[in-house]
Amino acid sequence: MSKENNSLSSLALQKFKKNFWGVFSMGIITCIGLMSIFAYVFAPDASKNANQMHLSIHSKSPGFEVLMLTIPSGIVSEENLFSKLFFGKNNTDTEIPIQSYDVNNGILTYVEYASDGLQGQEKQIVVSRFPNSNYERYIESRGFVFGTDKYGRDYLSRILIGSRISFFIGFVAVFISLIVGLLMGSLAGYYGGKIDAFIMWIINITWSIPTLLLVIAITLALGKGFWQVFIAVGLTMWVEVARVVRGQIISAKEMQYVTAARALGYNDYRIITKHILPNIFGPLIVISAANFAAAILIESGLSFLGIGAQPPMASWGAMIKDHYNYIILGKPYLALIPGFCIMLLVMAFMLVGNALRDALDVKT
Repeated sequence: MSKENNSLSSLALQKFKKNFWGVFSMGIITCIGLMSIFAYVFAPDASKNANQMHLSIHSKSPGFEVLMLTIPSGIVSEENLFSKLFFGKNNTDTEIPIQSYDVNNGILTYVEYASDGLQGQEKQIVVSRFPNSNYERYIESRGFVFGTDKYGRDYLSRILIGSRISFFIGFVAVFISLIVGLLMGSLAGYYGGKIDAFIMWIINITWSIPTLLLVIAITLALGKGFWQVFIAVGLTMWVEVARVVRGQIISAKEMQYVTAARALGYNDYRIITKHILPNIFGPLIVISAANFAAAILIESGLSFLGIGAQPPMASWGAMIKDHYNYIILGKPYLALIPGFCIMLLVMAFMLVGNALRDALDVKT
């Protein structure tokens, strides 16, 4: 049995490797996954949630550059490397966009950046405020690849860190839906009768409620927040898994290998987990890939409605919500960039699901 399973798995893997779009999409998913895990390594603004605001340079176009003066606060932030790597750093220094600066008699005079070509306010600071009076290392030309949002935050950094929610909600939601769906579907399909009727009644009621409304209801019951959205989306996606598992088990439990397992005296738990479920793993992989894409879209919709991840946490859906009115204000990229990222990730999961469906199709 194990050799046969191994040979079928190797054949499926070979078929998957021959599917260009499947492999290409898997590469995109892998890149986005690594990028989301190490977002603070790649992000130009490595502060927590990339929330460093500069209102004087808000809504600037991609490729915008400005001189940035950093005034050290002298406060030493006690953070370990792990915290900085995965959760960002506490930026205690003050950053000021400037138009020009001049140093004379130990006084640094700078002109703050002002939008729309206006003359900025002129201010002064003593050079001794900087460590070893080395002010030059605290003035740099900073570029913004994707420009800045309406609060003057680096848009590229927000996109990178916002990928975490859209990416990981798929894993959490699919994990929850698999646990609940496998349990309910296995019980309904294997035992049948009143148990099947009761579970199908629950499934049909859950199925009849619009997904977004059900997620909103669960989210409001659990409260607004990061993990609440993950749990709410997972609890609404188990019905698809349960229906697939139930149907597969109803057809599989009449097979000869299940009859042989019963004759050997194996208990129901072992028959279901060791014999039936491994043989219906293919359809589960395909529906899980589809659920990944659905979870990303649902979370984006919730964030757009203001129920998802709460500010200042970055989320692609929330970024569209904050900037959708800029589409008619001449700066559509502020809404289109996160929209394109959502489209790319959802399309990648759907193409991987299609490739897995073809690879696991035993008829071909």
